[in-house]
Amino acid sequence: MREASRLAQVPPHTLRYWENKFGELKPSRRDGGHRRYSRTDLELILEIKDLLHRRKMTVAGARRALIDRRRGKTALDEPLSGAAPADGAQTKLLREVRKELKAILEEMGR
Repeated sequence: MREASRLAQVPPHTLRYWENKFGELKPSRRDGGHRRYSRTDLELILEIKDLLHRRKMTVAGARRALIDRRRGKTALDEPLSGAAPADGAQTKLLREVRKELKAILEEMGR
């Protein structure tokens, strides 16, 4: 948990809270009860953080957005204002996400 907390830059108690609020976030447990976050879990943590912090969604709104995404809807791709996003803005966001994921992979490889 400490490593996931450091990579996502959120406190451990926030990760535990998100586990309770977001059903998709279920890390496996080791014999001693310690949480083990997979790559998928880390990607979900970053997505939740983006929804809550950058997009300023409520927990309920973020939960709904994740459910819509799982069902194939593109709610996460739509801007909050309802205006059509510029292609450059989407490209920039994708580059930022890719950069964060590469950094996580590098940290996990150490």
